[in-house]
Amino acid sequence: MAAIWAYLVVDPLILFLTIFFGSLNIAVSFLDSKGHVQMWMARTWARCLLFVSGVRVRAEGLDKIDLSKPYVIASNHASYMDTPVILTYIRLQFRFMAKEELFKIPFLGTHLKTAGHVSVPRSDPRAAVRTMNEAAENIRVKGISMLIFPEGGRTRTGELQDFKEGVASIAIKAGVPIVPVGLTGTRAVVPMGSAIVKPGRVTLRVGEPIPTEGMNPKDRGALTAKVRESIASLIG
Repeated sequence: MAAIWAYLVVDPLILFLTIFFGSLNIAVSFLDSKGHVQMWMARTWARCLLFVSGVRVRAEGLDKIDLSKPYVIASNHASYMDTPVILTYIRLQFRFMAKEELFKIPFLGTHLKTAGHVSVPRSDPRAAVRTMNEAAENIRVKGISMLIFPEGGRTRTGELQDFKEGVASIAIKAGVPIVPVGLTGTRAVVPMGSAIVKPGRVTLRVGEPIPTEGMNPKDRGALTAKVRESIASLIG
């Protein structure tokens, strides 16, 4: 739900849905130590949000994902609407990495912490390394997937930005494949710098999972380039 926070103030219905499902999330967090029920509620929230916003999604390649296995999900990032679209259509049990400022927001931060999402410090390189280790450990021990936006933030130009190597590092440490995801149309639904949600059509494309078996940290540069090339082809 973090992705939608910036424009809640201009859409009362989105605000109501977020508060309603967020309250339920916090309530069940005391009984849901694994965060699975909270993830189900987040997906329900995302579906409702797409519906009331008039966003229609075409999803391609979902059959390439084995729902019984953990992955690192890597997607381009063009809009606040990216996370709700991925939540709705990629049915893996996953958590995502979010900037640490969001964890300090009352109510929202509580949800993120209790659901098991990972806080990303941007100003402390050592802490960032610890965060990547934590994400990889969660994948290995808990068997969950992790959603990461390798660009490090939304694109301001609409063009695909350079990728940071964290996505490759986490996947290699966890020993899991990377699922490339390409999103188109979300930028038109919620443009950069806009607080207005517009009806529109979005396409989500899933590429072939990229294996990391046998790789070591020295391979992260080549792996990062391969992931970026795959996502670039998915978004055309």
